[in-house]
Parts: sequence; structure tokens; C-alpha cells
Amino acid sequence: MTKKLTTEGKYTYAEAGEGPAIIILHGLMGALSNFDTTFNHFSSNGYKVLIPELPLYKLPLLKTNVKQLSKFLKDFLEHKKIDKAILLGNSLGGHIALYFTKQYPENVSSLVLTGSSGLYEKAMGDSFPKRGNYEYIEQKAKDVFYDPKIATKELVDDVYNTVNDRVKALKTIYIAKSAIRHNMAKDLPEMQQATCLIWGKQDNVTPPEAALDFHKLLPNSDLFWIDKCGHAAMMEQPEEFNKILASWLASK
Repeated sequence: MTKKLTTEGKYTYAEAGEGPAIIILHGLMGALSNFDTTFNHFSSNGYKVLIPELPLYKLPLLKTNVKQLSKFLKDFLEHKKIDKAILLGNSLGGHIALYFTKQYPENVSSLVLTGSSGLYEKAMGDSFPKRGNYEYIEQKAKDVFYDPKIATKELVDDVYNTVNDRVKALKTIYIAKSAIRHNMAKDLPEMQQATCLIWGKQDNVTPPEAALDFHKLLPNSDLFWIDKCGHAAMMEQPEEFNKILASWLASK
């Protein structure tokens, strides 16, 4: 479904369904297709679901940061004439959702975070990106998941090509440093939006203690664990992820 993309001006996105809007925000190395199962499920069950392609490698270098990506999201919502949305973010996408909520709380009805950065300073990887070494990149990609087979050759090749593109590698570093700079710990207690935290118990990137900290700091949050699951729950355990999220949304 997410292969059917629409392009309008500077925006490229997938959209389907009718109802309350869910905006899905992908991670730094995350393809839109990572959310295929979630996109299909919720767009078929009473929600309008949109996944914009974030301009991670299209912004000028000095504007390649969490703040500008949040501004891009604001512009996208205005372009789509969406006043209020549920924001669902994984990894960097969760961080952008949080920063957006800090800046534009009136546009956020609720938050869904899975493996989000924003608190844990190694969320973008300790020594990543390291160029040239395919085996190293392959191992780093496998470490993202509980089941290393999720890191297909296609996925590893995409990451390898990104970090071996000099401009993309530099922008990846700028985004990672921006994520560390924009730590959200002081802002979270001010966020009153209902928040669903769905976390893999074996997340090595944003580990369980990060989820516990989010739960402690966000005043209106619920925390759900998925076992045998790493950093990208919506990819690794999509049915369980959708079941948890559907039940949570129905309760609000």
C-alpha cells in the first residue's frame, strides 16, 4: 500500500482511509514500507492514515535537525488541511512527534511512541555511521531487531548505500547530534496528550529503561511491552502492535 505514493510540490506521502487522522513518522533509516501492516490495518478500520516522506536528506545542512523536521510536519498538516492528528512515531519519528507536540500542542490529539528517541542519548547509535564496512553495517542493522532475519539484504543494502553517500552520511550525523541536543526530558511533564508507549522488551537501541523514563515523565501515558521484539515493533511484531494500538485508541 505504501508503494502507492502521491507527490504534491515538496510533499511525497502515502494516504488511505477515512476518519480521524493518524500521521506516521518514520525513523532515520526507516522506509515507509516498515509501517505497511499498520498503515493497511488502520486505514481499513476507521482512520485516515498518512505517512509523509521526511526530507532527511533534502534540507540544507544547517537545517538538517529535529526542529526543522518538526516545522516540515507542521507545513504538511497545513497542506493537507488537518487541524488535529494522532502522531505515531518510531525512533527519530517519535522524537519529531514529541518536538512537534512541544511547539504545536493544539494540533496533537494523542501520541503513539515506539522505540522513540528523545531521552536516551545513544538512540542514534554510538559509533554509527561507519562507512565502507558492509559486515559492520549488516551487524548494526541486525542488532536493531530481536530476530536478525528481519534485516533483509535489501534493508542492509539501503543502509549501506546511505552511509557510503558522503552527503547523506554527513546529514545523518547532523540529525543524530540534533537528536542528542534536543533532549525532551524537561518538556515531557508539560505534555498532557494521552500517549501510548509500545516497546520491544529486547530493544537494544532505545532500551526498556528509556520506555520507563518516558512513562514516568509523560503525565498521561500508558506503557505496553512486546516480548521477543527489538527496536521496530511495528515491523517485527505487527499483529501484536496493531492489536495493542487499536485497543488503546478505542479506549480514548
